[in-house]
Amino acid sequence: MDIHEYQAKKILSGFGVTIPRGGIVYSPENAENKARELGGSKWVVKAQVHSGARGKAGGIVVCNSVLEVAQAADKLLGKKLITNQTGPEGKIINRVYIEEATDIKKELYLGLVFDRSSESIMVVASTEGGMSVEEISKKKPETIIRSKIEVAVGMQKFQAREIAFGLGIESKLIARAADTIIGCYRAFSELDATMVEVNPLVISNQEQILALDCKMSFDNNALFRRNQVSELRDKSQENPNEVYASDRGLNYVSLEGNIGNIINGAGLAMASMDMIKLAGGEPANFLDVGGGATPEKIVKAFKLISMDEKVKVILVNIFAGINRCDWVAEGIVQALQKIEIKIPIVIRLAGTNVDKGNKILKESKINYIEANTLEDAANKAVKALEK
Repeated sequence: MDIHEYQAKKILSGFGVTIPRGGIVYSPENAENKARELGGSKWVVKAQVHSGARGKAGGIVVCNSVLEVAQAADKLLGKKLITNQTGPEGKIINRVYIEEATDIKKELYLGLVFDRSSESIMVVASTEGGMSVEEISKKKPETIIRSKIEVAVGMQKFQAREIAFGLGIESKLIARAADTIIGCYRAFSELDATMVEVNPLVISNQEQILALDCKMSFDNNALFRRNQVSELRDKSQENPNEVYASDRGLNYVSLEGNIGNIINGAGLAMASMDMIKLAGGEPANFLDVGGGATPEKIVKAFKLISMDEKVKVILVNIFAGINRCDWVAEGIVQALQKIEIKIPIVIRLAGTNVDKGNKILKESKINYIEANTLEDAANKAVKALEK
């Protein structure tokens, strides 16, 4: 789960990371009032959407008067912001963040992610802040500092100081920089985050170390124990089909193809998508209904797939172990009785009670294409596109 910049900043602030003063607003009038409240002579108006590269897309505006702040907010609110991360569909700006401008002396990059290969938390830092980490690694890879943190031990102060020294921070600011780095690490580890990125982390001319912009992502599977994080979710920034799926216990990821998948088990889903590609097709989604795919879940899965206008063929691929093919077949029949689906449906059942499942499908008189193997199902789904 992603959250907005202002939410991430508030979290980091609670872990001792210094942030510029600012506030969230929902109207031009509120924006003008917030600028007056903050005081000063220069402000930054920032669109709050779940995307990076907002500045390049016009989503960040520097203002020199409260009137300019109101005008910038008026221009941004309700606008669809299209960045290289949102894709052409863009994301609607429903709120903006008004922040006091910072007198920047130096920009740095700081990020924390899981490194699965070493089973540790990886801290990535660079002297080239303000650029994406992909740009940094391509243009100035020699500036990147990496430090592995053992999960069982946690980040030690000497590691934070080593990173700070590697970034060329003045000795008088090393302790403050180390506290900032440790604060980001604590937020990462204590809130089950999957990413914390502060870009840029700046040193101001007033010798403050500030998180000028930051992003945080969290492990969805841990949200049940992090109520303070789950309450920050903004569903308006997410794919509506993915929201529908997660709210109903389905594991779903929207893709760009036109063959919709209803499959039980993540491994089988990945294999099915690979087989579709080998057959010359493109999967429209990853959808794992799980091992306990009850008839009710199958109905929800069909409803979800039918919401995607890109889908021209549906492939149902079930290998029943702890599940049962007759349950799945009952769910398919119920779904097609409730939802009018006019596109071809390819069904492959295997495993527990497969004969009962196939019998239910045949006796139901529903219109479908039967497949016997994974390869057969993929080939028939691709072939159905041509009709």
